[in-house]
Amino acid sequence: MTEIHNYTMNFGPQHPASHGVLRLVMELDGEVVRQIDPHIGLLHRGTEKLAESKPYNQSIGYMDRLDYVSMMCNEHAYVRAMEQLLEIAPPIRAQYIRVLFDEITRILNHLLWLGAHALDIGASSVFLYTFREREDLMDCYEAVSGARMHATYYRPGGVHRDLPQKMPRYEAPRFSALSRKVRHTLKWRNRDRGGSLLDFLETFSERFPRCVDEYEGLLTDNRIWKQRTVDIGVVSPEQALQWGFTGPMLRGSGVSWDLRKRQPYAVYEALDFDVPVGTRGDCYDRYLVRVEEMRQSNRIIKQCIDWLRENPGPVISDNHKITPPPRPRLEYDMEALIHHFKLFSEGFCIPPGETYAAVEHPKGEFGIYLVSDGANKPYRLKIRAPGFAHLAALDELARGHMLADVVALLGTLDLVFGEVDR
Repeated sequence: MTEIHNYTMNFGPQHPASHGVLRLVMELDGEVVRQIDPHIGLLHRGTEKLAESKPYNQSIGYMDRLDYVSMMCNEHAYVRAMEQLLEIAPPIRAQYIRVLFDEITRILNHLLWLGAHALDIGASSVFLYTFREREDLMDCYEAVSGARMHATYYRPGGVHRDLPQKMPRYEAPRFSALSRKVRHTLKWRNRDRGGSLLDFLETFSERFPRCVDEYEGLLTDNRIWKQRTVDIGVVSPEQALQWGFTGPMLRGSGVSWDLRKRQPYAVYEALDFDVPVGTRGDCYDRYLVRVEEMRQSNRIIKQCIDWLRENPGPVISDNHKITPPPRPRLEYDMEALIHHFKLFSEGFCIPPGETYAAVEHPKGEFGIYLVSDGANKPYRLKIRAPGFAHLAALDELARGHMLADVVALLGTLDLVFGEVDR
């Protein structure tokens, strides 16, 4: 008899389904996975150490570059940590704006996850559908911050500026004749951009549930989709808690844990929404949880829009030791000019102490552990990234499954390597 040995192969880091620069060293028995050893470190940028060498307010942009699909949620945890040590609270309007953009970010994250996960498994159309809606929400990022991805919009004490009263519009090419087709295309693209950002978002929130119905029509009862996801990567509630799962990975196993409900921050206590949970803890349940989360985020966005329309007010603290003074004041107020110069050259000092601030990130609990020694930069910054704990469980999840199921498992973990490698 020929003796057959298990063999070892690499999955990634160039594999299109490896979600970045993940390298998996897999031991296979035929096509059955016996062991997986995840190798990370190919994207490590030393974010935590870099943040410890710069003034507090210069590290907000680093947070965007951790999970570069959930930018403003990362910023929210960091500015909350600073606010806790400074013992300041942002104005209520700023808190509603933060919640509004946290939920926009949640939808952005889940749309990319759904499109990429479906593409990995073999359903290519969904990727194009989800990016259609992502474009509109990226335009909202650009409208408030000037950047489509790395917004750096949140500040300790509030947000950079109020919501714009005019939505950017598509313009005609500068050096070409306007044909009837081009004019028609411009009119169609600008159909919802005649008013403010809130008007644009309101129109989006009214049609978005129909878009989610389209995704579900393609996938939820699709026989091939269910064959690829049902009973793959089953995690019991006890296992999920032991492995440190959070977010949809935990709720997909039936554990109703959501920081927005259990440890409310910002204005989540005042908003009405549900926390979806699964029953079986497999890839299919985690898919259903994330799809329902998009619908619930849309509910929250509608409530924020209604409140923000009715309640104008300041969007950042008036403590100019921490926040910059209004620009017009720089022209005639010497003290404002000094505050502005000191803030952007030296930053601000935070009283000695330590704190932990966490937010319900689209992927799970994203936390910042911040230690201050009274200087203008952190003594220690530690980031609790949700994807790191989820990747650590991949070996246990994949054992006994087929090689093709590893792709489905990587997709259901919703990994982005900027936060795993940090």
